[in-house]
This record gives sequence, structure tokens and C-alpha cells, in this order.
Amino acid sequence: MSAAEGTSPARELFVRHARRDGRSIAVMRAVDHGSSCVVEAEVFPSGSAEPARPGPYTFADAREATAFVTEAVEALMYLGCDIQAA
Repeated sequence: MSAAEGTSPARELFVRHARRDGRSIAVMRAVDHGSSCVVEAEVFPSGSAEPARPGPYTFADAREATAFVTEAVEALMYLGCDIQAA
């Protein structure tokens, strides 16, 4: 964590949970740190008990992070996933 991030408390903006056929596929969480916004992800590979944790993905602001998650959600929907706000 940088000094700039430490000056304001982190605030969770939103969480999106992707499921397909009742199985968790991915969870994406956007967290605003004031000077940046981070998207954390958990991906649940088929046949694995443990999720992969790619990223985190850091953006200049919440708008950029939201655009990133929106594109990921659209791709997951195209692939047949149900998306829920958590």
C-alpha cells in the first residue's frame, strides 16, 4: 500500500458474482482507495477447489475500474453466465 492510499480508508464500490449452471465462475470486487481504484478478482477454474486470484488491477479512478468490470461482465454474460450484484 502506498502512502497516498493510506491517507483515506478503502471503500468497497461494488461486487459482481458470475455463475454458470449454479457454479461460481468469478467474483470481481472494486475498491476505492481515494488516489486509485483497485479491482480484485477470484476465478474458479473447473475441477479446482481453490480460486485463482489474477491481478489486482489498479486504475486511476472509479470510472476506469467500472468500465473494466462492465466489459468483463459483458463477456461473461456472452459466455452464458448469470451475474449478480453482491
